[in-house]
Amino acid sequence: MSETTLPRCPECACEYTYEMPPLLVCPECAHEWVAGNADDPAVGDDAGSADIRDAVGNILADGDTVVVVKDLKVKGGSGPIKVGTKVRNIRLVDGPGDHDIDCRIDGFGPMHLKSSVVKKA
Repeated sequence: MSETTLPRCPECACEYTYEMPPLLVCPECAHEWVAGNADDPAVGDDAGSADIRDAVGNILADGDTVVVVKDLKVKGGSGPIKVGTKVRNIRLVDGPGDHDIDCRIDGFGPMHLKSSVVKKA
């Protein structure tokens, strides 16, 4: 039996992580991260050059087109933003909270989104 050692979870230090390509997953706290980035937080050594990544690990840039990967409830909206909704011309921001994308969605108007709920188109 060959022994391949996966890194422990960076959130809870659980040793029972498993691979779900391209991510590693912790079964105890449900934390997901890209392989090789467990000990490498987004800030890293070069402050100011933190990459913003989508739900599958692709690096995002201003002006990209992304697709929503899960239904999103909208406060005060007429309904949810559905899976597969295409969002064009995003802007990356370091705003308050964990919403790091500014965009405009047809039928909803200006929005702030988390990069973890979109993937690059």
